[in-house]
Amino acid sequence: MTLSDGSEVELNLGSNLTFTNYKDQRRVTLNKGEAFFKVSHDTSHPFIVKAADGRIRVTGTQFNVWMYEDQVRVNLIEGSVLVSSNDDLPGDGLRLGPAMQASYGRGDYTARISQTYDNDNSLAWRSGKLVLDDLTLSNALPLINRYLSKPLAVADHNTGALRIGGIYNIKELNSLVASLPKVLPVYVTRNKDGNPVLNAMPQQAPKI
Repeated sequence: MTLSDGSEVELNLGSNLTFTNYKDQRRVTLNKGEAFFKVSHDTSHPFIVKAADGRIRVTGTQFNVWMYEDQVRVNLIEGSVLVSSNDDLPGDGLRLGPAMQASYGRGDYTARISQTYDNDNSLAWRSGKLVLDDLTLSNALPLINRYLSKPLAVADHNTGALRIGGIYNIKELNSLVASLPKVLPVYVTRNKDGNPVLNAMPQQAPKI
């Protein structure tokens, strides 16, 4: 979609945001999900994205913001942005350059900064894909759950430590839960809310 200031926004599935064009700033609130921004340049009219307790401040650039529950990740593609983990903190936050990433959770005092690489798959969703690059289930679930009608959980630490990889169509991820026992040593139960829970298969005792 194109906003009233000329900026372009691409939304991932299940995402929601609001936009307000004030006299002194342009403000987006990402309520949930993920969005890719191509911001119309205007130095005197900064573009602010609110996500969880933090904010991303830009004047003109391209970047991606992912939010799941209280976790936020910002990937900069072009230009620069200032990222603050809490809107109440003094200053404008930490500056990101191209090929840099910032992540923070609700209540964090400062964001964590890291470098992204040529094989980074953060923007695969724009092609309708979810790429899981040999992740633990615990790290993969936030990426998977944003597309599921019922969130998936792991029963314990051992289950969460199992690793998963592959490329998946984001429109077909609800079928992933049923297929996981075919590719991982897990079985599926349901919690009190009726949501699926992955359980690691018990290891057989070695034969003597």
